[in-house]
Amino acid sequence: MACGTKSWLVYHLCLLVACYMQHCVSGNSPEVPCLFIFGDDFSESGNNNYIPTTAKADYEPYGIDFPQGPTGRVTNGKTQIDIIGELLGFPNFIPPFANTTGFDILEGVNYASGLAGIRNDTGKQTAGTNIDYGQQIENHKIIVAQIATKLGGEENATQYLKKCLYYIYIGTNDYTFNYFQPNLYQTSSIYNPEEYAKVLIDQYSGYRKVLYNVGARKLVAVGLGKIGCTPMVLATNASRPCVENLNDIEAIFSEKLRDQVEQFNNEYPDSKTIFMNNTAIRLDGSLASVAGVAIAVITVVAMRIEVGGMILKSHRNCRPTGFWKQLHQQYCEHNYDCGLQFKTMPRIDNKKKRFCYELGKMVTTTSEMVESNGHLANDRSSNSRAKAWHKSKGG
Repeated sequence: MACGTKSWLVYHLCLLVACYMQHCVSGNSPEVPCLFIFGDDFSESGNNNYIPTTAKADYEPYGIDFPQGPTGRVTNGKTQIDIIGELLGFPNFIPPFANTTGFDILEGVNYASGLAGIRNDTGKQTAGTNIDYGQQIENHKIIVAQIATKLGGEENATQYLKKCLYYIYIGTNDYTFNYFQPNLYQTSSIYNPEEYAKVLIDQYSGYRKVLYNVGARKLVAVGLGKIGCTPMVLATNASRPCVENLNDIEAIFSEKLRDQVEQFNNEYPDSKTIFMNNTAIRLDGSLASVAGVAIAVITVVAMRIEVGGMILKSHRNCRPTGFWKQLHQQYCEHNYDCGLQFKTMPRIDNKKKRFCYELGKMVTTTSEMVESNGHLANDRSSNSRAKAWHKSKGG
């Protein structure tokens, strides 16, 4: 099948997004003064370009539909957080930490790194160096100090940072390029799925408190997607359309993250963290997942993939559809996902404009969002599949 093959599903997704975004009216200034992004491949925008790793996306076909060409984004165009930034009203894309200069930092910084995880060993035996979540936090401290200098002191910086939005989407690689690779990592022999999720959440929670201590008050914590439905997994498993036991293991993490968010909101009433159930949003009436699975085979056949899931540079002229790096959707599908994310957030009116989003007054809808996809971690069949996978790997 030719590399340029298009899916009519993806085409219609683009139309749906275009229609939706026309209804989201933005004002003259962003809804929040700054946006800080922590994460992995799904939010990467160029930080890996400057470190020794094979997990780079600074060459075509990456970025072929992005205004600036290949930048390090692991997709053909914009990432989910790029689109969310646009919906929030930011005139420019939030720059990667590696490229921040001057007063640009006052609008935010993107710390995300391809193959990064919550654990500092995640992905590093697969493709080399990455900037793990702990190091991203340290990089943020550097930026906070610079903001304090520019705003005339720590108190001014603290008050400013309290108004900013912090977007955290990380954890997928702790499974894909750690727990699910027993030949490279020992985690699956040390922890069962429940224990491993707890270890990750405990570390995640510690980093969340560090962010709070340096001013973070408005956060979005994104749950994990369905790794068992991606081309990288489907290409090596006979199961169709998804490898559910892998999905079930990741779902335990998302369930615990949801609980941790609720606990943190109770402990720190001056802070507001929203849990975004990525799976529920994508599968609840969304064609995006259907399109992704439908054209997954096209991607696997058309592209040569190296260790770590990246497209080989020798295949730079080949244009995959639907998924990039065997884990990432293409731009149109990201667009549709982000529209769905904003639809889950309540809108409010004021005298000047109709807001698409205001986190400070937002009511937490975590229980509703998780219910829409079911409590997978508490589902007996899901737990059985997760335990069966762990046992098969000698755990």
